[in-house]
Amino acid sequence: MAAKLIHEIVPVGLLQCNCSILGDPKSREAIVIDPGDEVDRIVEILNRHELKVRAIVSTHTHIDHVGGLAALHRATGAPVLIHEDDLGLYRSVDMQAEWLGVPTPEVIRLPEFVKEGDTLRWGDFAAHVLHTPGHTPGSISLVVKSADAAAHGARHGLGAAAENHASETGRLIAGDTLFQGSIGRTDLPGGSYPQIISSIREKLLMLPDETTVIPGHGGKTTIGRERAHNPFLI
Repeated sequence: MAAKLIHEIVPVGLLQCNCSILGDPKSREAIVIDPGDEVDRIVEILNRHELKVRAIVSTHTHIDHVGGLAALHRATGAPVLIHEDDLGLYRSVDMQAEWLGVPTPEVIRLPEFVKEGDTLRWGDFAAHVLHTPGHTPGSISLVVKSADAAAHGARHGLGAAAENHASETGRLIAGDTLFQGSIGRTDLPGGSYPQIISSIREKLLMLPDETTVIPGHGGKTTIGRERAHNPFLI
C-alpha cells in the first residue's frame, strides 16, 4: 500500500495557475505539473519536502502554465514534457507574452513528449495521460493513482476510469479543460468548443464521481459534481 501522496497546490503568476507538486513520501521522488511562474516558491516546497523531481509536465502551453519550465528544469535537471500538438503554441510564447504585456519567458528545446495512454511514474505513484484537446490542440489531463493500481490496469487492459474503480478514489489534474462549474475557453488560437466537450464527455466523465478534480485555476471539484451541475455539461 502506497503511503499518502504529498500534493501541494500552489497558485502562481499573474493568472494564478494551479501548479501541482506531487511527491512520494517514501522514495522522495516527485513530479511538478504546470510550473507557470514563481519557480523560487516551487523549489522551496520541493526542498522542504526533500523531493527530487523526476519530470516536469505542462497540461498545455499557454504562457501561464509554461512560464517557469526553463527555470525549473535548470534548478532540478528534470525532463520537461508536453503533448507534441502544443509545440507550435509553445514556440509562440513571445506572442502570448506580448498579448498579456509581460516579459517573454525563456523557451527551451523539448526533445520528449507525452501522448494518450502514457504513464508517468515516481516512487509508488503514477499518472495516466489523457489527451483532452479543445482548450488547445495538445491539452492533456492526468489521472493520478498508486503505481500498483496503474500496473493492475495495464495487466488487465483497463482504461483510466476502470483503474480508479479498482483502487482508491483517484484525483484528476485537469489543466484548463474542466473547471468548477465551467470549462476552458475555446476562443483562443487552436481552441475548439466541440473538441473540449467531446474530451470532457468521452474521457473525463468516464472517471468515477468521487474523483477529485484539480483544475488549472480556482478551487477543487469532483467529477460527480460537474456531471450534475456544470451548465456546459447538463
